[in-house]
Amino acid sequence: MSKNIKHSVNIQGHHTSVSLEPEFWTELKKISKVKGQSINDIIAEIDDTQPDNLSSAIRVYVLQFYLDK
Repeated sequence: MSKNIKHSVNIQGHHTSVSLEPEFWTELKKISKVKGQSINDIIAEIDDTQPDNLSSAIRVYVLQFYLDK
């Protein structure tokens, strides 16, 4: 895995940054295309259910997406 990259995201009008490995960003982009949702919308949904550590919650979301296939 590569070094984390910080990305700015907008969650329901609130700007924040999330640090993730590039591999997770790549997979999150793929998921957003499959689901027909923006990355910001997906991250907002994740934040609604797992607000404590957003970066970790995104990693779990990506993993779960592929485990559920």
